[in-house]
Amino acid sequence: MLKTAWTPGPAGADGQVLVSVTAFTCDHVQDMPKIYRAGTRLARLWPTLEGAVGHWLWMEPLRRRSGSVSLWSDHQAMRDFVRLPVHVQIMRQFRDRGTVRSTTWTVDDPDLTDTWRRAAEFLKQ
Repeated sequence: MLKTAWTPGPAGADGQVLVSVTAFTCDHVQDMPKIYRAGTRLARLWPTLEGAVGHWLWMEPLRRRSGSVSLWSDHQAMRDFVRLPVHVQIMRQFRDRGTVRSTTWTVDDPDLTDTWRRAAEFLKQ
């Protein structure tokens, strides 16, 4: 699995945060470059997203899988991101080109090593 470095957001990681893990598996390998570009386009918004604590993007090209592990100040911050027009457009563009799995949980004062380890366990399933 390839993953980006941790990208911090404008929100602090003190106290309870929401962890969101997403995994998208493409039906066709030729969609991978488009999906990668869409993910990096969203990632560029990260420093401006209210409630964004930080994230990693990850990819398993040979398995046609990619996604993110993101931390949010609360559920509302994540919902605001999901409702962004650019996110909605990307989801509409690719929703019929693969399958999505996701999970969320909350953690107090997150340790990034432990957070990634727990996310990686979910991604192995």
